Amino acid sequence: MIIFERVVKVSKYSIVGLFAAGTHAIVLIILSKAIALWASNLIGFLSGSLVSYLGHSLYTFRKATGGKRFARRWLLIQFTINTSICTLLPILLSSVEQLRLTAWIFIFTPTVINAFIWSFAAKFSFNRIHRPRSTPVIHADDLGLTNATNKAIFALAQAGALQSASLLVNGIAVNEAIHAWKNKLQIPLTLHISLTEGIAVSNSRLVRKLSNHKGSLNQTFSKLLFASFLPKRASLRREIELAIKKELLAQIKKFKRLTKIDSISIDGHQHIHLIPIVLDVLLEISKTEDVSWIRTTYEPLPNNTSTENLLKSCVDGGFLKWLTLQVLSNLASNQIKKANIKTNAGFSGVLFTGKMSMNAIKSAWMELRILQVYPWQTQPMILVHPAANLEPGESMGMHNEFPYSQKFFSSPWRQKEWKDLILMKESSN
Repeated sequence: MIIFERVVKVSKYSIVGLFAAGTHAIVLIILSKAIALWASNLIGFLSGSLVSYLGHSLYTFRKATGGKRFARRWLLIQFTINTSICTLLPILLSSVEQLRLTAWIFIFTPTVINAFIWSFAAKFSFNRIHRPRSTPVIHADDLGLTNATNKAIFALAQAGALQSASLLVNGIAVNEAIHAWKNKLQIPLTLHISLTEGIAVSNSRLVRKLSNHKGSLNQTFSKLLFASFLPKRASLRREIELAIKKELLAQIKKFKRLTKIDSISIDGHQHIHLIPIVLDVLLEISKTEDVSWIRTTYEPLPNNTSTENLLKSCVDGGFLKWLTLQVLSNLASNQIKKANIKTNAGFSGVLFTGKMSMNAIKSAWMELRILQVYPWQTQPMILVHPAANLEPGESMGMHNEFPYSQKFFSSPWRQKEWKDLILMKESSN
């Protein structure tokens, strides 16, 4: 039975391979009469690659893919590898260009290489559909920021559409959030540290280096990132680190007082906790403050997202933000693990920050559910920012204390995320 299945698979692969090779050959032969050999070979290869990509995903490996196309990353991998080979082969074989064997080498070398690429792609597709290894958690940031965020987060938690949230201890409505949390639904809470907005929690004079004359924190992601490149022994860096330490200790103390939680989990407003100078301070105080978990943002590129949405993400700056946080998360993960602190196995919510539509959440779910969760990790996380409409008074308060977040939480996307999460939960029941 196994031998028969392998014969069938090889036969299917050969049929598609012949069509792809034939496409490659026809384009190569026709174009080689008008343009350079390397160019005609490359165009022929690209044409054959599309035939190969569609044929193997929809026919050869249909059982593994469920009749759907391979993830686009595999097409990109195939293009990258084969473009390099198809460009180099004519150069390497230029001395024997007139031999008939040369054309066959040009045509069938990509076919052999693709056999390995598509096999890996099929295995990936099968695991993605049939072998989930984790259960992603839906998580909301900014609990306590305003009554509008509190309302949406608790409504979603009560409906079972949200599993955890991050508490902003210097938020405008943090006391209301804690009151509701204690009396309604005690979902797991994470400390959402902030150094960019809100009134500083610490009264230390040192923290003035991080705030304006009104006492509002005013650091930016770029400022803190720049400070991370200062020499370790530079006096300015030491002053900034000490100010960060004072403020983080004050926020941790307030979080513990409000929640009565001793072993705490931490993430950051605008992901500032992943910036090296901030992370170094967090790790330094992690043992004395019993920090057991720190969020990272390793985010696989979603497969089912449209090209249009990906382009919008590039225009909106989402891709650049994603790329930056991938680098920082990769650096942070090793440090967090060495400190015996847990982190999440995967993440989604950076690439489409503020615009986590139903499709984006579903795509993220499919990508994250195949991730392996190791002993030092927790379940993957999908980040959302739901909120009700801001009241006039709240909008004014945000303008004074949270100017960066005001525009973000004034967007109709906050209500759309809330609505889409409710619809997803209802459709799953």
